[in-house]
Amino acid sequence: MDDKTRTELEAAAFRRLVKHLRERTDVQNLDLMNLSGFCRNCLSNWYREAAEAKDIDMTKDQSREIVYGMSYDDWKKKHQKEASPDQIKKFEAQGGAHKH
Repeated sequence: MDDKTRTELEAAAFRRLVKHLRERTDVQNLDLMNLSGFCRNCLSNWYREAAEAKDIDMTKDQSREIVYGMSYDDWKKKHQKEASPDQIKKFEAQGGAHKH
């Protein structure tokens, strides 16, 4: 497979992942962190870091809007729920550290 085709396939997979995460608003970032070690914010940070590697200026808010499909503040107001004791316990059992 040539590099152009590989990049196109990776981009398509990324777009599908973002679409899936936008549709699954019931899945909280804490759930993602507990199960996979990353969340929507991580994905937006990786996007921003890739842009910066290409000398493209991008803010954290801009990259989050790409992943969330709206501002992060709007997403939190519409979809973020208070963490349950079980979610917090799982997070803390994994070290409780998650950097963004």
